[in-house]
Amino acid sequence: MIRGTLNDQLEAVLGLDILGDGSHKLRIEAVVDTGFNGFLSLPAHLIRVLGLVSAGVREGTLADGSIVSFESYLARVSWDDAPCHVTVIQSNGGNLVGMSLLQGSRLTIDVARSGAFSIEPLKNAPPQT
Repeated sequence: MIRGTLNDQLEAVLGLDILGDGSHKLRIEAVVDTGFNGFLSLPAHLIRVLGLVSAGVREGTLADGSIVSFESYLARVSWDDAPCHVTVIQSNGGNLVGMSLLQGSRLTIDVARSGAFSIEPLKNAPPQT
């Protein structure tokens, strides 16, 4: 089970270990974004620090309906104490955990400043890989 807390802006924040090119590992704080259907979004400077491998360009649709292109990269994260391969998009929107990483999980949130949240695997859901 993954646990986190809500900050003063009512954002669900969790600690996440990202594994880069084999020699790089970084612990970050990321916001759970239920409006983001990707895996993970990071700014360019963290992608460089981790030495992530390019996976090309991906298109995405923003909340206003506009379509934009994002550089994408390959990484591994430690998700519920197990390695999980993810696609990271480069964005200046902050460190975001998207719904693809939460797929197969139950997200429970106590919506209050300093409230708690948990992410746990659904029964009979296939594990993330």
